[in-house]
Amino acid sequence: MFEDRSYNRAFFSAPQSVTSLIAAFMEPTITVVVFLLTTLAYEEPVLRSDLTLCLLVYALTFPGRNRFKDKLLNAATDIVISWISLLGILALCGYATNSLHYFEQEVLLTWALLTPLLQWTAVAIGRTILRRRAARPALRSSAIVVGAGPLGAKVARALLGNREEGRDFLGWFDDRGDERIHEDASDKLLGSLKEAAAYIRLHSVKEVYITLPLGSQPRILELLESVQGTTASIFFVPDVFGISIIQGRLQDMNGVPVVGICETPFTGTNELVKRISDLVLAVIILVLISPLLLAIAIGVKLSSPGPVIFRQKRNGLDGSEITVYKFRSMTTQDNGSVVVQARKDDARVTPFGALLRRTSLDELPQFFNVLQGRMSIVGPRPHAVAHNEQYRELIKAYMVRHKVKPGITGWAQVNGLRGETETIDKMKARVEYDLEYLRNWSLGLDLQIIVRTVRVLFFDRNAY
Repeated sequence: MFEDRSYNRAFFSAPQSVTSLIAAFMEPTITVVVFLLTTLAYEEPVLRSDLTLCLLVYALTFPGRNRFKDKLLNAATDIVISWISLLGILALCGYATNSLHYFEQEVLLTWALLTPLLQWTAVAIGRTILRRRAARPALRSSAIVVGAGPLGAKVARALLGNREEGRDFLGWFDDRGDERIHEDASDKLLGSLKEAAAYIRLHSVKEVYITLPLGSQPRILELLESVQGTTASIFFVPDVFGISIIQGRLQDMNGVPVVGICETPFTGTNELVKRISDLVLAVIILVLISPLLLAIAIGVKLSSPGPVIFRQKRNGLDGSEITVYKFRSMTTQDNGSVVVQARKDDARVTPFGALLRRTSLDELPQFFNVLQGRMSIVGPRPHAVAHNEQYRELIKAYMVRHKVKPGITGWAQVNGLRGETETIDKMKARVEYDLEYLRNWSLGLDLQIIVRTVRVLFFDRNAY
């Protein structure tokens, strides 16, 4: 369910496009401008507190997400979820700093209603402009694929999925017979490799995608020599898509092009944004829940003998071993080479611990792990070291989820994979969602997961 989508995204990743640059500034700019205009419309002065709010909002929303390729309904849903998440964070900041009284309620309410509507309108206008531009014959790019194997079929599907961006897929070239090519290519096989250059010149083909295996190097070189006599752009697609690509990108290393296949999304400014958001949210949440933490600690101490905090070894960033804090919910503290997951009606779970596990309140001390820098608020859930040693041999790309810090909540947990993973299929599904998170990380996605986590805590009963 993830392969084709991640393939398209990895395959067409490129230097930042003009539309991506516009989208990066559009969302935060609209948000701030609407607030300022609303303030002036109500004849309120723009005070220092208003400018502070504008700076905070811009920092939290930049860069804006490129939604011009999304369906309008999907864009609307994503905008509303992201906006509600942002308002929730701002409300928490206002409550924690006792600064809500600096702002007029009418201004805030109007701003809250107008902003997502105008953001969606801007996306709709931009999407219409791009579609009309892509429909102009002079701006469309025709493309062929050299190599009609499984990889060539994937590239063709990716091209066909990007018709709205101005690409027209014409067909394949391959020397193999009908019985050896992919079934998708049977009705669009245009000729042999030697016929490709003439076809490109005759039909003014703009893009050529070579998907031949590296073992065909002499044929590739011969093809390149013939095609380079045309004006077509040439792309070589390495057959690396049998593995899980995480944040695939082309990099320059002192003049040497390097293709990144598996890399953490948290590098450069992304790492800074992730860390700052973790620190800000963790501090605010810990201040708000401090009375609850004290009440739970007393409840754990009175419910059964043993320590209040349960410390367990987990694998953190890059597989390094970390200590994770939880409120103790069981009579035993498994932390050795064999760790048995809690099951329904598990005799080891105390009555008070069952309540904590069902509501995930036992996880609250992990916000201190976030302050220490060992964990993030959102990320793949950490598993026991013993479980990692077991599953890394059974599940493909299992350890890739450790390219980022583990999280208190994650993409898998808000998609129904919270609690016990009693079958290998459930663990595989959890890992797939974790890898999907790594491929698609954004601050907006983190905020969406946090909001959905609150709903899961009240309605999901899969943890025990």
